[in-house]
Amino acid sequence: MTGRRSCRGYSLVDLLFGMGLAVTLTGIAIPQILPGLDGVRAAGAARYIAARLQYARMEAVRRSATVAVQFVAGNDGFSYGMYVDGNANGVRTREIVSGVDRRFGSIERLGDQFPGVEFGTIPGVPAVDVGGQPPGNDPVRLGAGNLASFSAIGTASSGSLYIRGRRSAQYVVRLYGDTGKTRILKFDGRSGKWQPL
Repeated sequence: MTGRRSCRGYSLVDLLFGMGLAVTLTGIAIPQILPGLDGVRAAGAARYIAARLQYARMEAVRRSATVAVQFVAGNDGFSYGMYVDGNANGVRTREIVSGVDRRFGSIERLGDQFPGVEFGTIPGVPAVDVGGQPPGNDPVRLGAGNLASFSAIGTASSGSLYIRGRRSAQYVVRLYGDTGKTRILKFDGRSGKWQPL
């Protein structure tokens, strides 16, 4: 054995080259990853809203009373909350304001749980139903009161809730009145058609 040991390591040039390569590859990959992440968040938000609607339906059956989810437009997007009928005539906007129909649970905003996702539509998105009205600038299509209402026997008001991501991800949650069930569809920009999720 000799008195000198051989120490092998990386030179400063090697380290700088490695760091530069890593930064370049990251810069190339991020634009490819972001649309995918946007789609995942928007799909998660659509599933979450469908689950909240089904929860309201279960609460209506459990309480033997009408339960509604009210969507309210504000400066920073839509908020929503659940209300139970307080006088056996259904949940009504004026009775929510007067306190007859009471809120249970908290008021929520979609963007608080799914950053970059809101109720909205990408420009030019077609109607979900063939020959139907395109959503235009109104992403909450539940009638004049913006209430998704569920009866004690599980039926509901019909309507559509359009959810969009920060980029081009577009989904819709459909609510079917006769059954009170939901269905999620995704808009495919390439084909220009709505497809089941």
